[in-house]
Amino acid sequence: MPDTPFAPVILGNEPGSFPHSVLAERHPAIIRQVRDAFPYGPGQHRALEELLQSCAEGTIEPLPADAPDRDRWHGWGLPDHAGRSWYDVPWLWSESYFYRRLLGAVGWFGPGPWQGIDPFRPFKRAELDAPETDEELAALDALRDLPEEERAHALLHGSLWGNRADLGFRLSAAGAEAREPAPALVADDSEALWALLPPGGTGTLVLVADNAGRELVPDLLLIAHLLAEGRAARAVLHVKPYPYYVSDATTADVVDALHRLRAAPGAAAEYGRVLWAAMADGRLEVRAHPFSCAPLPYAQMPDDLRGQFAAATLTVVKGDLNYRRLVGDRLWPPTTPFRQVTARFPGPVAALRTLKSEVITGLSAPAEAALVAAEDQRWRTSGTHALIQVAGSREVDGQ
Repeated sequence: MPDTPFAPVILGNEPGSFPHSVLAERHPAIIRQVRDAFPYGPGQHRALEELLQSCAEGTIEPLPADAPDRDRWHGWGLPDHAGRSWYDVPWLWSESYFYRRLLGAVGWFGPGPWQGIDPFRPFKRAELDAPETDEELAALDALRDLPEEERAHALLHGSLWGNRADLGFRLSAAGAEAREPAPALVADDSEALWALLPPGGTGTLVLVADNAGRELVPDLLLIAHLLAEGRAARAVLHVKPYPYYVSDATTADVVDALHRLRAAPGAAAEYGRVLWAAMADGRLEVRAHPFSCAPLPYAQMPDDLRGQFAAATLTVVKGDLNYRRLVGDRLWPPTTPFRQVTARFPGPVAALRTLKSEVITGLSAPAEAALVAAEDQRWRTSGTHALIQVAGSREVDGQ
């Protein structure tokens, strides 16, 4: 990601910045949490301690010669970054490589008894099994008698806001704006999104998932609604091929979420049955492409993945990390048009994102001014604001 004069690539080397705090504070805390969550042996404890020291004061080290993905990471830029400080390479790359090194330290890649054991599973399961999840699933019963458009709106916002347990499916854009000093929904292209998924649709929806647990559940509920109500004939859910960024969804997390839905009472179980049947007959397919864990923007995706997105009626990209990869992890001027920074995406694309990092595009000048006046820059990272942005449709391109 070469710099441009107006949008430098984000690094983590500025003390006091959000990226610096992630590298200096969040990553060491994650190592300790993972270490304490499993009865790992001496070798894993040593490897985790070495990674902890490396994050604090060391440099990026190459992968072992026998690492199964060594060639892939070499293609993703490892030779260019090895030997440099974690803080002096692009933040997106540094974060991604940290999680790869963490998996190596706990034995994910094997061989051995810890091969394939998700180091983040206890945290994912705790969230999925929390009482708050019961409350959110029970709220689905109130949607049953609403008109289809209102149910679709509620489920879209449930997917957008993810694990904000205090809001869940009951959040509306109007209600959020009434509670916030500046609009909680900083950009809303939902009309363009629905125009691409009209009733009676025959196309394919691709949804690139973000987190597991209580964020994956509303994503699955949105898919179930679109399939059941005929807004899409088929859906493809992209998840991570291995554990990534603490809570990112894998196929195992999809299975856990489906079991959680099917075991729930009321409308939640009905949605679970819709999804289960759709997977059995091929209307819903789960995919896990290696590039989903790449430390690179989607503009650099391989041709096979580009072809999958090009064939979709709409690709919905969920979450903060996927947004950073979609637009490029840069300090864009906030009013940079979303359609401009996603111009290389091979088909219509929608971003559903709660803001948890500094990257932002597609804001109107009045919206940016209101946010800055109300909260300085905290709105970029606090998770209290969100956006729905669409590119690749006539409605958006004509704006």
